Amino acid sequence: MLQFEPLENAKQINSLALAYMGDAVFEVYVRHHLLHTGKVKPNQLHREATHYVSAKSQASILKALKDEGFLTEEEVAVVRRGRNAKSGTVPKNTDVQTYRYSTAFEALMGYLFLTNQNSRMVEIIQESFTLVDQQKGGKNS
Repeated sequence: MLQFEPLENAKQINSLALAYMGDAVFEVYVRHHLLHTGKVKPNQLHREATHYVSAKSQASILKALKDEGFLTEEEVAVVRRGRNAKSGTVPKNTDVQTYRYSTAFEALMGYLFLTNQNSRMVEIIQESFTLVDQQKGGKNS
């Protein structure tokens, strides 16, 4: 991954801006994960990626991480801010609560990335992949 300087004001950045960055970062890790597992057909890549990046999946990942006590107090605070952010847009294909939890997950990814907490971010991403793969029945198809 490219190395970026941590943002000094990351704690003050709007939660939706954190989610904007987190969405992009998580997407890159998902794409790398899929290519690493041998998926190369574009249609297959897109279909598989939705198991990880959909609002429903991200909300489910976040719930599991919270239930497992996997997140630190600082991370829970970022999640809370992300969940409570008012986006002003109406989600298509999902309910508002799921959308808010998905935004919270993305805000957490963005926060960890922008504060250069890369090893922790990767730890959470790897746990996310494990959770999604378990939900899929352990299949990588």
